[in-house]
Amino acid sequence: MESSRVEALKRYEILDTPADGNFDRITLLASKVFNMPIAIISLVDEDRIWFKSTQGLGDVQQIDKSPGLCASAILSDEIYLVEDARNDPRCLTNPLVTGAFGLQFYASSPLKTYDGYRLGTLCIIDKKKRYINTEQQALLAMMADIVMHEMELRLAARKKTHHFEQRIAELEAQLVDRR
Repeated sequence: MESSRVEALKRYEILDTPADGNFDRITLLASKVFNMPIAIISLVDEDRIWFKSTQGLGDVQQIDKSPGLCASAILSDEIYLVEDARNDPRCLTNPLVTGAFGLQFYASSPLKTYDGYRLGTLCIIDKKKRYINTEQQALLAMMADIVMHEMELRLAARKKTHHFEQRIAELEAQLVDRR
């Protein structure tokens, strides 16, 4: 059902949109709260992982889907946790771990829609081995819920705007017909 998940992602019309203060505040908050150098709001598209917001990653806006941990992280509703990537069998061949980037720690919570699709993640990353406890994992999940809530609000606002535009057009057409 990957095609249904990608279709759900596209209904939010968020891919390739400009930087946004609300999402940037969440990644900044995640970076500060967890004392992590990198925080990302990622969305997993068909062949790429696109970053809606990043802290500590520079100008990188997307990566290929295949080496990205986010593509694996969205397979579950649970926190995806890699505390020591060089000793985690899921990451031993990942170029983000073995290459110049040197990823050591990755924790993410999925961005899950009201109808059950996991679109991406809110993740925190470090280039050194780290640990987070269950309370911190719950906090990461709550922050991911805030990201998804913001996306849901924007979708609802677009639908309402479209509805009002259609209604105005109908009323204008009725006025023209009465003349």
